[in-house]
Amino acid sequence: MVLRINDTIPDLTVTTDQGKLNLHNWVGDSWAIIFSHPKDFTPVCTTEFGAVARLAKEWEARNTKVLGISVDGVEDHKKWKGDIEAVGGARPEFAIVADDDLEMAKAFDMLPAEYVMPDGRTPADSATVRSVFIIGPDKQVKLMMTYPMSVGRNFSEILRALDGLQMSANGVATPADWQVGQDVIVPPAVSTEDAQTKFGVVNTILPYLRTVHAPR
Repeated sequence: MVLRINDTIPDLTVTTDQGKLNLHNWVGDSWAIIFSHPKDFTPVCTTEFGAVARLAKEWEARNTKVLGISVDGVEDHKKWKGDIEAVGGARPEFAIVADDDLEMAKAFDMLPAEYVMPDGRTPADSATVRSVFIIGPDKQVKLMMTYPMSVGRNFSEILRALDGLQMSANGVATPADWQVGQDVIVPPAVSTEDAQTKFGVVNTILPYLRTVHAPR
């Protein structure tokens, strides 16, 4: 299965350090962020988990759940969380999937389906398991990102992208570098008259680029 934007995520039941969970039931009526890692006790990933933990109040304010994935087991996850808290300054309260059989990595197309981890593997063997998925309440993929092992993910940008996705649910689009509170774009399919009725004053920059104040 090749997972693309607007596809429904696989309805898997997975094992985590907090017990088993069913992905569709876990998402429920919320937004969700699923982010994966190639191995526990690795330097870049430890800093990333700390960044996610520090943003706990921001995820909650946006009705968003977070779920980590790593291809190690439950006991390693539990021990790793101590390092994450020590480095990041916040306890990671979210669950981490123990994807040691690669079921989730394969279902989410993070690795080739035929991929098998060698005995005594290193993080390099699972390097492509390093992705971010933003999932809507409809259980569909809204955004995907995949990073190399050497570049830490910018979770401020992931938070900004989540804000943009939630704003777009109002029937608008967001421009480059958009931040909450800034003007948004009227999609070309919406007439200026309809946009004025729905959003108020329309600023026409180009015939195909029109902006309005962000809906609240």
